[in-house]
Amino acid sequence: MSEIFRLYGIVIAEFLAELFVFCAMFLSRAERARGFWWKLVLSLAGLFALGVPVAWFYTAFGEMVWGRVFVYLVLFGAVILLAAWCFSERFFTVLFCCTLAYAAQNLVYKLFLLLWTGGEALRLFDRWGAHFDLFYRLFYYFFFAAAACAVYFLFVRGVTKRLQGCELDHRMLAITVFVLGITILLCSLEDVYFAKLCVGRENRFDRPEYVVLRETGNAFSAVCCVIVFLLAAKTVVARELGREVEQLKYAILQSERQYRISKETIDLINIKCHDIRYRLGMLAEQGSGLEELKRSIAIYDSRISTGSPLLDVLLTEKSLFCEQNRINMSCMIDGGKLSFIEEGDLYCLFANLVDNALEAVKGAAPERRVIDLVVKSKDGLLLIQEENYFDGALDFEDGLPLTTKEGAGHGFGMRSIRLIARKYGGELSVFAHGDVFSLNIIFGRPDRPAS
Repeated sequence: MSEIFRLYGIVIAEFLAELFVFCAMFLSRAERARGFWWKLVLSLAGLFALGVPVAWFYTAFGEMVWGRVFVYLVLFGAVILLAAWCFSERFFTVLFCCTLAYAAQNLVYKLFLLLWTGGEALRLFDRWGAHFDLFYRLFYYFFFAAAACAVYFLFVRGVTKRLQGCELDHRMLAITVFVLGITILLCSLEDVYFAKLCVGRENRFDRPEYVVLRETGNAFSAVCCVIVFLLAAKTVVARELGREVEQLKYAILQSERQYRISKETIDLINIKCHDIRYRLGMLAEQGSGLEELKRSIAIYDSRISTGSPLLDVLLTEKSLFCEQNRINMSCMIDGGKLSFIEEGDLYCLFANLVDNALEAVKGAAPERRVIDLVVKSKDGLLLIQEENYFDGALDFEDGLPLTTKEGAGHGFGMRSIRLIARKYGGELSVFAHGDVFSLNIIFGRPDRPAS
């Protein structure tokens, strides 16, 4: 019985504690179920209680590969079921997070074994003497803490940020679980058979070829865990990009609909304004003093001419908003150069671009409500430039400014702009100089969409 509890404390409890740490990392942003905390307490109590009979099984069959694999699969399966109970996420999302947690735990352990086996080969730990077990545990716990922090900042933080609302690819998830399963099997084989070759204590060998084989196995297992991480990152990023593309397609469809509505509205306004101006002209000739009223409606009869009918409608509509909010929008646009961009994309591109600028300046001081928009060609390149003032500070991520309530309001629209630019072989760059925000899109060959 004492041997069972010794193994429980050294093998089972440590494994569960390490797995719990990484599960907590990967599920930190997951939606919690009702009664989360009492479910968590009951889950931990039940999980560590399960470890006692598992430890007994480990003492009886742990020296056989199938017995060791069975132990870890039982514990891993229990963790998955309890995590699914504690969180209101889809089961595949919970399975995905727990699989990554297991891969992280195994990666950290194998990295430790790489370091430890090398140290044993060089006899670096012989001086620990009677305090060997204490120093070993302290060394391992320190290494685990440092490695866990590194895994979190290098991988976990980025994945969990993108995981919310992500529909996972089940095929990629199956491959990830398969690779992890192979890793568990290989680790069990290594642990069982290399334990029989050890001299004096675990992971100490009297022949250099055994050291090389052990280190090769450790390195291979670590690489397998890294592959699991790369597959997971590919799955999450691919799904996130797919979601953005779907949102962009929807935005383009809405832009095409909005363009048709705006064109009809602008045409109707122009017809009515021409009629009103004619009637006011007749009254003004009679000395009715209506010249001021005539000038006040002139804005509604004005049109911005760019050479692109679509941009004429869009920018005329936006100019009405600018007039109402006393915003000075300067446009120098050769719209004919943009004919290679499909109408839906073109409307979505400039609507997002102008709306972001309007959002930035509409609450600014009157002298700072200025937007400059230029489209020109030079040296075989087509350049779209936009500049506006902004208040506050801009933080950038992945080359794009983050949305802030007080800032310029550049959010999903900026990603849409970049996606459209890249679709036609262009590239977007944004930067801030002091209190001026600048956006540039450069098309190298503005003749056809990029393949």
